[in-house]
Amino acid sequence: MANIYYDKDADLGLLQGKTIAIIGFGSQGHAHALNLHDSGVKVVVGLYPGSKSWAKAQVAGLAVMAVADAAQAADTVMILTPDVGQGQLYREQIAPAMTAGKTLMFAHGFAIRFGQVQPPADVDVSMIAPKGPGHRVRETYLAGQGVPALVAVHQNPSGHAKENALAYAKALGAARAGVLETTFAEETESDLFGEQAVLCGGVSNLMKAGFETLVEAGYQPEIAYFECIHEMKLIVDLIYQGGLSYMRYSVSDTAEHGDYRSGPRIVDDRTRAEMKKILAEIQSGAYAEEWMDENAQGRPNFNQWRQEGMTSQVEEVGRSLRRMMPWLNPKEVKPGQGGA
Repeated sequence: MANIYYDKDADLGLLQGKTIAIIGFGSQGHAHALNLHDSGVKVVVGLYPGSKSWAKAQVAGLAVMAVADAAQAADTVMILTPDVGQGQLYREQIAPAMTAGKTLMFAHGFAIRFGQVQPPADVDVSMIAPKGPGHRVRETYLAGQGVPALVAVHQNPSGHAKENALAYAKALGAARAGVLETTFAEETESDLFGEQAVLCGGVSNLMKAGFETLVEAGYQPEIAYFECIHEMKLIVDLIYQGGLSYMRYSVSDTAEHGDYRSGPRIVDDRTRAEMKKILAEIQSGAYAEEWMDENAQGRPNFNQWRQEGMTSQVEEVGRSLRRMMPWLNPKEVKPGQGGA
């Protein structure tokens, strides 16, 4: 059984008198900075000059500095910027400030696992990775709850890296829900695999394939969308509440029978073999190398895939149907509009 830590296992006092630099003020950055600040921790936000987030952070009552200045002023530096740019950002603006005794932190292990960031041996390197988007991290904190997180230690010259990381998790609100101990490698590899094979790649392509199969067979696109995509939330919510058994208990016997009978024909031995290949590519570093190279070349494949996805029939049908249901608070991403 893995180690799981809670508020009672963490000492917030370890952060008293310390300054935490939160580098970035996006989805995770704003939640970390505000939660730590509200927990009584001294926080500075590190941003590039001209950042649109500069004024937002100031309005929220936070001190804002250039990244290099924030790193210099801090005892602990938490990097919460996109994975692909962390290496260059660290080398150019953070590394000069990482002197002996400081702590370098991450919310995802990509940069450490794949060597994009190589910290000096005399600084602690740890991770607190919330298992939820930043807005949920903030919302649950304000509600007196928390989003579970992972804790990992990569370097521990102080001998107290885990204790300090758990104090950070407590200030973030994550220790209210539980902090599971892992490693940088396990967190990174499992996270990338989950995104690619199941949560994003697997589920989205499964729904799209189901939609296209019905449409090609002559069924109305709107009917296909409701059956293969819209209702997915109902199923996922049931699983979220009580696992696969509760979902099967909640649907009809006919649906449950179809689950047992046909599910293994969709996710078969070939699918599992392909999953193993995807995991091997992640573990070997081949995927990280491919993704970094894609960025270095200006993201030609990524941008093409994004454009094709946004203009596909399944997205056009979905937009039309969601406009009929304003209570869903529907969102629209236009072609050419990037992600977070």
